[in-house]
Amino acid sequence: MKFDTYFRLTSYATIAAAALALFVAGGIGIWLAVAFAILILVGWKLEGTKWQLTERAALIVIVASLPFFYLDWRILTPYLDIQFLETGQRSNTEVTVLAHLILFLSAVKLLQRKADRDWFFLYLISFFEVLLAAGLSVSPVFVATLTLYLLCALSTVVAFEIQKARQKVTATQTRLLVPPDSALFRKLPMRLWRRRYLETRRLPLVSVGLLLLIVVLALPFFLVAPRTAMGALKRGGSGLAGFIGFSDSVTLGEIGRLKGSDEIFMHVRIEEGNLPRSGLRWRGVALDEFTGRSWKKSVAAERFEKKESDWGFFQLGTTEDVRRLTTQTVFLEPVDTPVLFGAPRVVALQGALPFVRVDSEGAIQTRSHDQEKLIYKVYSDTNEMNPNTLRADPLEYLVASARYLQAPEHLDPRIGVLTSQVVERSGARSGYDRARAIEAYLHDNYGYTLDLKARGPDPLADFLFRVKAGHCEYFATAMAVMLRTQGIGSRVVNGFLPGEYNQAAGAYTVRQSDAHSWVEVYFPRTNSWVTFDPTPDAGRIARSRSGLAGLLSKYSEALELMWFQYVVGYNKEEQHSLATSLRKRLLDFRRSSSTRWEQVRSAFPAAIPSLLTVILGLGAVFAVAILGTRVRRRGWRRGLMIWTRTSEVESARVDFYRRLIALLEKRGMKRKAYQTPLEFAATVKVTEALAITRAYNRVRYGAQRLSAQERKQIEELLSALERRRTETLS
Repeated sequence: MKFDTYFRLTSYATIAAAALALFVAGGIGIWLAVAFAILILVGWKLEGTKWQLTERAALIVIVASLPFFYLDWRILTPYLDIQFLETGQRSNTEVTVLAHLILFLSAVKLLQRKADRDWFFLYLISFFEVLLAAGLSVSPVFVATLTLYLLCALSTVVAFEIQKARQKVTATQTRLLVPPDSALFRKLPMRLWRRRYLETRRLPLVSVGLLLLIVVLALPFFLVAPRTAMGALKRGGSGLAGFIGFSDSVTLGEIGRLKGSDEIFMHVRIEEGNLPRSGLRWRGVALDEFTGRSWKKSVAAERFEKKESDWGFFQLGTTEDVRRLTTQTVFLEPVDTPVLFGAPRVVALQGALPFVRVDSEGAIQTRSHDQEKLIYKVYSDTNEMNPNTLRADPLEYLVASARYLQAPEHLDPRIGVLTSQVVERSGARSGYDRARAIEAYLHDNYGYTLDLKARGPDPLADFLFRVKAGHCEYFATAMAVMLRTQGIGSRVVNGFLPGEYNQAAGAYTVRQSDAHSWVEVYFPRTNSWVTFDPTPDAGRIARSRSGLAGLLSKYSEALELMWFQYVVGYNKEEQHSLATSLRKRLLDFRRSSSTRWEQVRSAFPAAIPSLLTVILGLGAVFAVAILGTRVRRRGWRRGLMIWTRTSEVESARVDFYRRLIALLEKRGMKRKAYQTPLEFAATVKVTEALAITRAYNRVRYGAQRLSAQERKQIEELLSALERRRTETLS
């Protein structure tokens, strides 16, 4: 490949990689990306032809387009939402218009006749494209496009500097100092072309080496300096819209629509602790007032306590034993709810949050994050009360707890009758056993479906007495209301099932379809809320991925989770955790190494010192032999040198010619400044000198290497010339 072609190829590749990074980050849509790719191909084809734009024509096109971009900023993008039409996502107007402007300037410059300053302008624009993409993306896919851009950019910078240096070299400086009539001169053009070809092929390897060096040098700074903020730019929009069931009021039937989506809501990793016997759930909000068609928070439940912390740790409760705590790390997607989720009962929370609010029902909220992900740790006391202790509770509620017993004014009387029959048939005596009986009745006698079949003015009665099938929200509502008819305090909780466990990521993948409702029953003597879930098993089956596509999606998910935790969300806590983990592994390695060494020494107590002595002795003898050979061949000064610079290595390849010149000077034959090596050898009329000079020209100007046989012959010629000089002197 010619160097000019290589230079243009790397330059165009850099521009294309920058546009790809912007596309992957969501800054431009698919149609605009395809159009720009076509323009890149057109620019490549027109390079060096008369059809390229002149500098003046390009300037006219840019100036004439400015009113269009003003129109794009003020009218087209805000009202037509071009980014939404392209990508399906709402976008920030300024970011969209900026991306359009940058790509337009790049396109004009690609179609223009380019001098060095034009290439530099294109490189600068590509850098701003990648910078814009970095502000828009928190995906690990961006690092792949960034790596590709850096590799292309490094290759381009190296080629650009070589191109500038070539333009400065004059013809006089590149003239060969070899007579045109020599056989060597006729061989040089092919050898020089081959050498340039090999150098062009090595340039990508140089770029890869530079990229690896940059990564190695930047890694310590990456580990030392934690990130303190999310992306610099925020795309517009409302996160993952449609998350219902976590507001202060929820109408029956809404979770059924929510469960129809497989979009990822969050990931949860269990760091340490025990899972509850009743099953793992991620608690969101608790609702205590039922109107007959919907649940909402009562006035008493609206009260909340706001907690602030400068270092991101919020204590929300206490526990009798820290060994009962289960630690979870939650990676919450951008959603339009401020609710934070965790396994019940949350004792503490840690994360880069300015504040948290806890209402009287135990729901936790923080700032809005509909445009960025959140990462936080939850410490939950998952210990469950002993059933015998709960059976001994007489369920005597105070006035403050009366709201957990209230039922709608126009509640269908058949519900109370049905509940009494269920309890009577079960033979339950305690409040705990009555709750279990109602839970079992709904679980065993009703079907699960996402179809909204229950309707009419009283959907709960329609579900219990006509349809007898529904989703989790109907089951939870039915049980809570039936418990209240028996004088048992209850509330409905909305949250999520554990989701699918991803072994590659070591975390649970929780989707919108995992949204779930269940019941919490209040036992006043122990001041505890106990979980009951009457939903049939069919409504609690997590989505499962299988096959090659499922395996690849799991690994992709694991990569994205690792990227978000250790790159985007890398903070002081993660830094400390990483340092602690590395220190622990190093200590474990040192202990295991010491143990193994002691075992070996105890097995061979006497043989090891003797064996080491023999090995060291043989190594010393071998080193002395190699050093003696080097000194004999190269002399004391060069033979004792362990490390030589590149220039010294090249000089050593033609050292035999300097020895020839020194021998001839001692015989009174000195080379003139204007003489070429072959002219001087022909003048002295020494057979050995002519043969050695020809070998020198092959090495010095032909980029060849002498074989071992040729080096031996040269040494014999030099020895013969030395002996002849000695005989002459004697």
